[in-house]
Amino acid sequence: MKKKYSFLFVAVAILAGIILSCSKPVHEPEPEPEPGPDPDPIVLERFESSVQVTDNWIYDTRPAIAITLHNPNPVAATAQVKIKFSTDKEVAVTTIEKAEEVAAEATKDITVTTEENMEPGFYKAKCYVDGRITANFVFGISPFKIVSAPDKQPDFDAFWETAKEALPNLETNRPVLTKIPSKCSSGADVYLVELQSVPDSEGGDPVLVHGYYVEPTDGKKHPVLMHFFGYDDLKPSGKIDCPSGGSSPFFTEFYLSTRGQMINNRKASNRKDGIEIDFENIYGDWFAYNFGNRDGYYYRGAFMDCVQAVRFMATRPTSDMQNVFAEGSSQGGALSYATAALSDYPLRAIAPCVAFLGDFPDYFKIVQWPGNVAKANKGSMTDEEMYAFLSYFDTKNLATRISCAVLACSGLQDGTCPPHTNIAPFNNLKTTDKEYWFYPNMQHEIPKGWSGKYTTFFKSRVK
Repeated sequence: MKKKYSFLFVAVAILAGIILSCSKPVHEPEPEPEPGPDPDPIVLERFESSVQVTDNWIYDTRPAIAITLHNPNPVAATAQVKIKFSTDKEVAVTTIEKAEEVAAEATKDITVTTEENMEPGFYKAKCYVDGRITANFVFGISPFKIVSAPDKQPDFDAFWETAKEALPNLETNRPVLTKIPSKCSSGADVYLVELQSVPDSEGGDPVLVHGYYVEPTDGKKHPVLMHFFGYDDLKPSGKIDCPSGGSSPFFTEFYLSTRGQMINNRKASNRKDGIEIDFENIYGDWFAYNFGNRDGYYYRGAFMDCVQAVRFMATRPTSDMQNVFAEGSSQGGALSYATAALSDYPLRAIAPCVAFLGDFPDYFKIVQWPGNVAKANKGSMTDEEMYAFLSYFDTKNLATRISCAVLACSGLQDGTCPPHTNIAPFNNLKTTDKEYWFYPNMQHEIPKGWSGKYTTFFKSRVK
């Protein structure tokens, strides 16, 4: 009996242990702490960027736009680069987009180009980095292959020969020379010259135009250098200077003011020649004067003023007429082309800089002026009739008559006489002795050192 009770006691004890064990609370893991606020995010600064000039922004088939990216941030970052390409007439060509990762606080140079070759011409590139414009500029593709076909009318040559026949004879209509003592030197005398030039209309009176003439005093013959001015600023209050004679001048020089401009648009108080005569512009805005009337248009008269000025130089004893040169900028560049094309005396070389009056049909599509003036004054003319009228005064047509040496230049960013209008006459020249200089960042201005460049060019071509 003892063994029976012992077994029962053990069983009860085991059961009680199980019950006690099951009745104890189950231990739960400690809850994880609530996450705190995120640390402050890094605020990325904008990329710094710039576009570098490569190959003077003149390329053969495709552009190579060099962009410098600088990441100012302490971490690597990605720049979104986009370039929109269009023609100089604002016709869209293509858009290139790419993402460029740049290491922390590092600088990276990249080159962006088009997938396909571009036709010869001038184009615009608008460059963005992270949506912000970093550059907007004009570049060229094979500019010497650009075709600006002449659009001469059938009587183009006859028109200009008739205009020259209307010039007064300088033997019977003698120029008036007034010496300017304050500008004379031991090497040269300086004069104000008054010339009679072609009338503004058939049967009208000759127009008086003026210029400054620098004549060496050594009694020898000198190469002739003609200087032509840019479009006047329509402000007769603006002062103009007068050249001085040098100690031993190489050239005999004439600084011509075409009708209604510069000297012919200034009172005595606004000229530095000491001559007490006032001159007044009667033409208003010259480009608009008699617009549509080719026989009375301003530039028919202005071009003939240049021809008459060369004829005047032929009457002077110190002029070597085998060596005649001409230079000018803007309008003066166009007058240089006109003189080389129309002069009775063949020129040896000219240097038109940022020349005006080139390729009117395209000119008016690229920039606003002077197309807005032309359209405001064309009256009942159709566009076709207007361009036919302007073709007589277009430098691309005059260039077909030019066989002398030519040194020309333009600024790619010129918004007044854009490079397209400058390359048009250059590509139509008959001569192969020609040089062209593109200035990638230049606008409508004369490049530094230009006078030295064309003087060297001229002297190397003296016969």
